[in-house]
Amino acid sequence: MGTEKIYTKEELTGTAPATWKVLLSTVGLIAIAVGTMLPILNVNSAPGTAGTWWKYVYASGAACYLLGKLLSPYDGSHPRIKRLYRIESWSAIFFCVAAFFIFYNGNVTRDAWAFTLAGGALLIFTSIAIPATANKELKRAAENRKTKKKE
Repeated sequence: MGTEKIYTKEELTGTAPATWKVLLSTVGLIAIAVGTMLPILNVNSAPGTAGTWWKYVYASGAACYLLGKLLSPYDGSHPRIKRLYRIESWSAIFFCVAAFFIFYNGNVTRDAWAFTLAGGALLIFTSIAIPATANKELKRAAENRKTKKKE
């Protein structure tokens, strides 16, 4: 137990990405959500466009989210958090694969929704696991400091 590294908050979180990168990722996720909801709610577009504009909303959101993730990599030093951020990047790749299947299969969107659900599940998992891991490590560091003060 004495050989385990104690991480500081800066080592766990890494440097914060630029605001525009976070905004790009957020806009991408919102566009993915809107692009997912439009066909579910059966929203049609103007006559003659065949109601396919939601595909472009989804695809542009997936591209924005992927670009935002690629431009803001994790630069902290904790190995588990680094893996969790890598998994979060895979969710962006899953959304892009879903966008491909939306255009490739035409009216059959079963594969696209499967990849969307997989990407969403990974995103939910990492959104919970990253802060939980960081809090656990910070708590362990605080306990370690308390035991050193008592000695």
